[in-house]
Amino acid sequence: MPKAKVTFEDIGVSVTVPAGTRLIEVSEKVGAGITYGCREGECCTCLTKIVSGADNLAPPSMLEDQALKDNLAPRGHRLACQAQIIGGEIVVKPA
Repeated sequence: MPKAKVTFEDIGVSVTVPAGTRLIEVSEKVGAGITYGCREGECCTCLTKIVSGADNLAPPSMLEDQALKDNLAPRGHRLACQAQIIGGEIVVKPA
């Protein structure tokens, strides 16, 4: 199974995780500062800046894309509860 390296810039922690993991799951395991509300992609509480490696995340679903637009999310941001890691290296920090 492919692996990916995720770095949380705010706390200086890097971890290796299996592809298919969502950013919020990794954040919870390492104690990163990404907060969340609904975990369903509707509230936009878990908005996260993708510092680098955006291409190593699955494209946003229609639901996530709409939530990002509705909440005027800045370019380069994703919802941690929806952003699925597909491989490579990713650096993130809470928005």
